[in-house]
Amino acid sequence: MYTWHIARRLFRHNGDEQKVSRPVITIATLGVAVGVCVMILSVCVTLGFQHEIRSKVIGFGSHIQVVNAETLYKPLDNNPIMITSSVLNSLSHLSGVRHAQRFCQKHGMLKTDDSFRGVAFRGVGTEYDTTFLCRHLQEGRLPVFSDTLSSNEILISDRIAKQLGLKVNDRVYAYFFEQKVRARRFTITGIYNTNLADFDNSFIFTDIYTIQKLWGWQADQYSGAELLLSDFSKLDFVAEMVSEAVDHATDSYGASYLSTTIKQLYSQIFSWLDLLDMNVWVILVLMLCVSGFTMVSGLLIIILERTNFIGIMKALGADNKRIRHIFLFFSAFIIGRGLIWGNVLAAVLMLCQHIFHPISLDPQSYYVETVPLYIHIGYILLIDVFTLLVSVMALVVPSYLISNIHPARSIRFE
Repeated sequence: MYTWHIARRLFRHNGDEQKVSRPVITIATLGVAVGVCVMILSVCVTLGFQHEIRSKVIGFGSHIQVVNAETLYKPLDNNPIMITSSVLNSLSHLSGVRHAQRFCQKHGMLKTDDSFRGVAFRGVGTEYDTTFLCRHLQEGRLPVFSDTLSSNEILISDRIAKQLGLKVNDRVYAYFFEQKVRARRFTITGIYNTNLADFDNSFIFTDIYTIQKLWGWQADQYSGAELLLSDFSKLDFVAEMVSEAVDHATDSYGASYLSTTIKQLYSQIFSWLDLLDMNVWVILVLMLCVSGFTMVSGLLIIILERTNFIGIMKALGADNKRIRHIFLFFSAFIIGRGLIWGNVLAAVLMLCQHIFHPISLDPQSYYVETVPLYIHIGYILLIDVFTLLVSVMALVVPSYLISNIHPARSIRFE
């Protein structure tokens, strides 16, 4: 179509450097580029923050837990559930489940000569996925996670280590209170740090056999099973399937199975993360308004400056509709160039942050040490397409100014 070709020729024409439209086009391009860059960075930073916090919470509690039904109402009580190899195997083969693992949990107290602290001992077995712990291991090594003997080794957080004045290879006494006080001496093999204060202040990792024997449970009794999923977005779907498979069934000891998701266990954290989406929407709307206003102002100036061109086109037989299409295509080229530069600028800034981490954060307040980024190509393409469509649509009404330009007067217009 000839309107597209004419618009491309006008866009590529460099013979009017002295006209006002050149700096206007530059400003409009920069406005779109900055707006797109800010939108992409906002989405990637928010997604990165949500992904980082979510992965840490899931590292402590998995995606789905299968536990004794009484545990949800009496979390500190002795409420084991039977998790045999066949049960674990059947859970791991459910659609969407990547891995299944057992766990035992018991509350106790660490005590040194100068201080003490209540903690939750989390016992895990040989099948435990240690990826999360390895990623946040600060020093030392992981304990031997055995399910047949006690290693008497523990992994503590950096916060607990500083509070109690402990370091790797130190020995510390742990006390467990039931009908009588029971004491165990553990060796600290490693220190981890996730910057999630509520979790780092509470969780200590050790072998599952030790916690199982402290409770006095049978060899096939555990606090429950944890299920790790392949895709977090399918959590509700898989949770419903797990619920249908195990909920309200009873084991050989008469305990009732019940499944719960990480969202249900830590609903406040996930509700807070969902609120961050509102901030992103506010930024997207503001940036779209800025880009649209810049393009509308630029189009009006371009139309007024090319009044003579419009008059000639009308004299040659072009109607208002086709001339509007020329200027809309012309504006689309400007927006397209702005989109390209905006994407390039965002990519450079994100690459610098990923490699050099120039922007750091206070982990006490933000739970991360540097600004996290999560690049989602689909969202970036959606931002580009949506920006292009909204900006062009915003220019439709101003383009009707062309209808008021008369050929006889416009050809003499300078």
